[in-house]
Amino acid sequence: MFIATGIGPYSGQAVHFQHMAPEKSKYAINRYIYETERHYDILDARLTDHKYMLGDTYSIVDMCVWGWTRILPMVLGEGELEKRPNLNRLMTEINSRPASQRAINISSFNNHSFKAELDTEASKFMFPQNERLKNI
Repeated sequence: MFIATGIGPYSGQAVHFQHMAPEKSKYAINRYIYETERHYDILDARLTDHKYMLGDTYSIVDMCVWGWTRILPMVLGEGELEKRPNLNRLMTEINSRPASQRAINISSFNNHSFKAELDTEASKFMFPQNERLKNI
């Protein structure tokens, strides 16, 4: 639950307000970066005494941590993972797993290419609610 109710939402909002929002809000950026840092620090502290999030056994919780932590440079900036040595250790281990490598390289399967740029057309689909801002 910690990932679904903390790491995920706070990381997502931090990314949104830093990189996607049509207007920068210092308040929103500060709030979500602060909470995101706090949550990742909790993960790092938990891993001080445990090999994995739930103890000695690799679980779906670790997979969920990996899913968000691998984009930490976009969420909090470069070098943030290195500030959390226990989380960094877990990420290094998970990154070396064959399943993780397959997930990272999924776009190369079947020669599928994902659109990466956030142009006007993509913005309309990702943030349809912003069309209402034009009438305010």
